[in-house]
Amino acid sequence: MRKSVRSALVVAVLCALVVSAAAPAFAHEVRKVGNFEFTVGWGEEPAYAGLKNSVQFILKDSKGKPVTDLTDSLKVDVIFQSQTETMTFEPTFDPDTGLGTPGDYRAWLIPTRPGNYTFHFKGTIHGQKVDQSFSSSPTTFDAVKAPSEAQFPAKDPSTSDLSNLVQAVNGRTDQARSVADKGKSTAGTALILAIIGLVLGAGGLVAGIAGRRKKAA
Repeated sequence: MRKSVRSALVVAVLCALVVSAAAPAFAHEVRKVGNFEFTVGWGEEPAYAGLKNSVQFILKDSKGKPVTDLTDSLKVDVIFQSQTETMTFEPTFDPDTGLGTPGDYRAWLIPTRPGNYTFHFKGTIHGQKVDQSFSSSPTTFDAVKAPSEAQFPAKDPSTSDLSNLVQAVNGRTDQARSVADKGKSTAGTALILAIIGLVLGAGGLVAGIAGRRKKAA
């Protein structure tokens, strides 16, 4: 009886290992696109703003076999809010050395802002047209997080915080420069008026003295 229970536990563990090995990476979206299967998500998860990451694209054919000959005919638009950057994929698998994972492609980038991202695939694969969008969500792949969520012991300012600070300082500097320029202009005008006043005053004084001399004569 004990042997049968142990055997059943061993079989269950082995099955779990097989299923986990065959399952796609955590927090990735799997989608059938024509004759192919797409598995899409971040290469490093959780994804943090300011740290190197990649769009991970695992490509298989209709029989589940990895596709290792993807060309640059397929590109991906990485979209954040109103900004878009078009990128190309690089294979992680090297057929000469056998290193890497067959069918695993990456588009490398450093996401600089936390939030939701969209990966728009466009182009062709083996002549099949592709126009598919994958967006981060609780049911697909993770949104990019602020690095402060994982920092310890001190929470340093993020690159976005530093960028906002620099922009604020630049704005105040421009404002101060504008005020200074206006101050210079005002000071210059005041100096000119003062000089004119002195000239007019001196002229009046000279005219007064001349008038007195005439009367005395």
